[in-house]
Amino acid sequence: MKLFEKYKSIIRYLLFGGLTTVINIIIYYAAYNCLGMPNLLSNLLAWIVSVAFAFVTNKLFVFESSSWKPKRALREALSFFGCRMITGALDMLIMYISVDVMSGNGTVWKIISNIIVIVLNYAASRLIIFKNN
Repeated sequence: MKLFEKYKSIIRYLLFGGLTTVINIIIYYAAYNCLGMPNLLSNLLAWIVSVAFAFVTNKLFVFESSSWKPKRALREALSFFGCRMITGALDMLIMYISVDVMSGNGTVWKIISNIIVIVLNYAASRLIIFKNN
């Protein structure tokens, strides 16, 4: 239990990050393959839904920021979505350079990119977005 308490936010972040990834893939698959939406629109929809889910779960369960006062919640939401937009763009850049330009293995680079993005998202959430908790 002492170990869990020490690493509680990291463990919860990995759990809810995994759920966020699953939601992202399911929404993308349904929009693209079942509804026939274009690739980028499907990807955007999946990103919006999964980042919204990530915001709520990170706020409540990972970083335990229980305040929903409008000023604080708006600051957290804007900084959360802003950081996710930056790391989302970084993910696209990494994939473009490593796969399209350098002809790297897409699966390997997607794993590498995801590790980088997850670490940056956690750091941003801990140090910038939910820092007062």
